[in-house]
Amino acid sequence: MHAPRFKAVLTCAAAASIVLAALPAARAVDGPAPDRNNHRAMLDMATAYRVTAKYQNERAAIADGYIRTDDCMSNKRGPGAMGYHYLNPSRWGSTDPSRPTSLIYGAEKGPGGRKLYAVEWQVSDPDQNLATHEGRPTMFGLPFDGPMPGHTPGMPIHFDLHMWGYKDNPQGRFHNWNLNVTCPAPSSHEHS
Repeated sequence: MHAPRFKAVLTCAAAASIVLAALPAARAVDGPAPDRNNHRAMLDMATAYRVTAKYQNERAAIADGYIRTDDCMSNKRGPGAMGYHYLNPSRWGSTDPSRPTSLIYGAEKGPGGRKLYAVEWQVSDPDQNLATHEGRPTMFGLPFDGPMPGHTPGMPIHFDLHMWGYKDNPQGRFHNWNLNVTCPAPSSHEHS
């Protein structure tokens, strides 16, 4: 193997090792953490981090088809919020770790504007019935949350799974609401 290619392989392996070592141990309220012995779940999480890291630059997200919004989602049933969802309609229904449906940003004080907080996968409920759970997908060895009503006009009943990869969530990396996120009062959009 040529020296530059060998160096690139070693760099990728080191980066993957760091990501895997930094993965959380708990999902808290919603259920168990991914099984650290589940090789597929760990590889999928590393893929999600690798692919979404570029979206720390909001312009990269918009260039890839994510639609910017100014509606910040806060939890009307309790504490916490999510932030600003940037949905890519072409990725609706994806359970591919490299193709999240939405990116979630938060507005932080200081230069740089919005910061990437989380990624989310959203999948339509096959029977569009809130009372049934058939068709619930899984990723990272975890079941999606839901079914739940759409959050905006035209959005179907669906399941979703959040991964707080870029903002600490005291309730767990895969909990839907984050106690460390707040929405600005003037543009706040409550969400159940």
